[in-house]
Amino acid sequence: MPRPRTPGARVLKAVASSLRLQVLNMLLDKSPLSYTEIMNILRLNPSRDAGRFAYHLKSLIKADLIESDRETKKYRLTDLGRMIVEVTETIEEHTFKRRRMMVRTSRLAMEEFDRNRIARALVKEAKVPHDLAQKIARETEGRLLEVKAKYLTAPLIREFVNAILIEKGLEEYRHKLTRLGLPVYDVTQLIISAGAKSSSVSAVHASAGDSVVEEYTLLNVLPRDIADAHLSGSLHLNNLGVWILKPSEFVHDLRCLWKQGLQPNRPQQAFAYSPPPKSLEAALATITSLLVLVGNEVSSEQLLDYFNVFLAPFTRGVETDRIRENLRLFVINLNQTLASFDLALPISLGLELVVPDFLNEEKALGPEGKITGSYADYSEEIVVLASLILDVALEESRTKPLFQPSLIVKLRSEAFGNKESEPLLVLAHRLAAERGLPFLANLAWQKQTCASYSATGSRFSNDWKGDLELDTLRTGSADSVLVNLPRLAYECKAKMSRFYELLNEQLEMALRALEIKYQTIKLRGKEGLLPFLTHKVDGEQYARFENYTRIVGFVGLDEAVECLSGRPLYSDAESIDLAEQIVKHVNDCVKSGSRKPESRPVTAMVSSASAARRLALLDVERYGWAKVHVKGTKEQPFYTDLVAVPAHAKIALDQRLRIEDRMQQLALGGHLTPIRVDDEEQEPDKLLALSRKLVSESKLGLYTFNRALTYCGRCKRIAPSQPTKCPICGSVDALARYNRVSARYEAVAS
Repeated sequence: MPRPRTPGARVLKAVASSLRLQVLNMLLDKSPLSYTEIMNILRLNPSRDAGRFAYHLKSLIKADLIESDRETKKYRLTDLGRMIVEVTETIEEHTFKRRRMMVRTSRLAMEEFDRNRIARALVKEAKVPHDLAQKIARETEGRLLEVKAKYLTAPLIREFVNAILIEKGLEEYRHKLTRLGLPVYDVTQLIISAGAKSSSVSAVHASAGDSVVEEYTLLNVLPRDIADAHLSGSLHLNNLGVWILKPSEFVHDLRCLWKQGLQPNRPQQAFAYSPPPKSLEAALATITSLLVLVGNEVSSEQLLDYFNVFLAPFTRGVETDRIRENLRLFVINLNQTLASFDLALPISLGLELVVPDFLNEEKALGPEGKITGSYADYSEEIVVLASLILDVALEESRTKPLFQPSLIVKLRSEAFGNKESEPLLVLAHRLAAERGLPFLANLAWQKQTCASYSATGSRFSNDWKGDLELDTLRTGSADSVLVNLPRLAYECKAKMSRFYELLNEQLEMALRALEIKYQTIKLRGKEGLLPFLTHKVDGEQYARFENYTRIVGFVGLDEAVECLSGRPLYSDAESIDLAEQIVKHVNDCVKSGSRKPESRPVTAMVSSASAARRLALLDVERYGWAKVHVKGTKEQPFYTDLVAVPAHAKIALDQRLRIEDRMQQLALGGHLTPIRVDDEEQEPDKLLALSRKLVSESKLGLYTFNRALTYCGRCKRIAPSQPTKCPICGSVDALARYNRVSARYEAVAS
């Protein structure tokens, strides 16, 4: 007599059919399902296979592997059914053990494939529910078993997982699971590009790292609309590779250095500690160390304003030749030290030709941080220092390009006609005539009295809280976002109301992006990633993050006006008025964003050659050559940046400067006007006469004289033009040519 069938035997018999196993696996992944849905997925014919399918379904129900919901009439797995599926998977794993899928992991090791790692990664990285993670892991394993690769890699497995997530409509989880990094080809191109530019190996590291952080920022930090606007070319976020890591610019206060020396926050930076300097040599060495330390915490520029004013107490009683030699060594060491640390971060020095009225009665700090009178007592030393710095720059630039540090010469009304400072004006304009080096800040009118400028054109003034120190020192710029004005002109179809509507949308996103930047910088400071900027000075943080400017700029003003009006910006009064209306609208919208506490948005005419090129290329690809208005060639198109009037425009200098003056008044967060000078030799007196006129008649804030320069590597000389051969030794192959690209000099092909 046969023995009664045990529950275990009934279950095993129920799963003896491959069709019934398919049903169980299907319900594990997609439960619950109706009778018709299961048949459709299995591709069974309702008229032909209904009886057979009903038998299989009944067997599974009898074995208590599935159950039917009385209300929905849909089938789902029971706990026993789920257990059986897991047992069958274990058996399959054991069967496939002989094949042994091997994985090359991110830990640089070969390990046996384990689907549980996929499930754990889904739960940990993308917050996928545990049951769903297990289902995706099982499906991934099944597909990988069909791949006949010698070995698997972690990125390949992740691609399979992401493909399954997309198929299932789980885009949010796929977004969080995206892997960051560069393709092999891109890394190869980075190495080749660095070699072509004679960059260091660290430049490759930095570029690769920036690319990863840029991807991370776009995927996980910025809202989707802002990220899409940047990628599509409506906006451009500068310094995106360090957007969540560093502020863009910083303005130092050297008096903090005199008071307490270098005091890094971290114990492991004890090597960088130095006490308050006791001599001129120690002061300059400490400044170099400061710039190197902060060079790791700022992405674009460091400004040492009132450089010769704050340094003056260290020069009293020191021989002029000794001061000159120390300044010469400071300039040389600064360039060599920054290069050895692979810090290409530019430095600006603000030079005063007279003691500013607001510093006259300020206590002067000298050696060891001791008070040594007021700065009015050091007017002679301040003039001597300015003269020697300009003289060193002129001398050192005879035998090599000297673009570091940038010199910001401040022009105040009282400097003109003053017998002590007049020679400095001549020397500064001689340096401009021969090398095109100094930047000239017009501080002769009331709003400009307390302004500080960096060589990027960024402007800091006491127009935020009404306090010179709080608004201009130990603060800086969080970063900048640029609006693609020509794109809006193409999209609005000559309807100005639509143009301004689109412009408002872009400005709202720009301000939101800068708020995110500000919050992330504050967070980095709390996390200890900006140790020097967050160290304490007299009980408060060195960097005043809450007073940082947030720059909203634009590119392509001239191209947008030409698209909207049919004429270049500089062609007539109507076009100039239209340009002014656009900039005024930007400025008004940006000002409205300053109502929040700790929100200092400003409008600026920003220098960004990379943005001007990128946005033009994207627009050419999107709209075609017939519609776009760009400068340059088909191979290298670009939009106008930094200035309103393009450099190639053939208009009188007076007219150009009047237009730039009008635009600068609406872009008080930053501006710079390069003034092109002829290739032939220039008389410093002619340039000085122009400066006198600008200071007395114009409100143009910051300008510089631009010269094309050629350096001969054979005879080690600079020529103020771009000759086809060296005028001294006749060399052709050893020439390096430089020209001002936007705000700064860069090596150019011709």
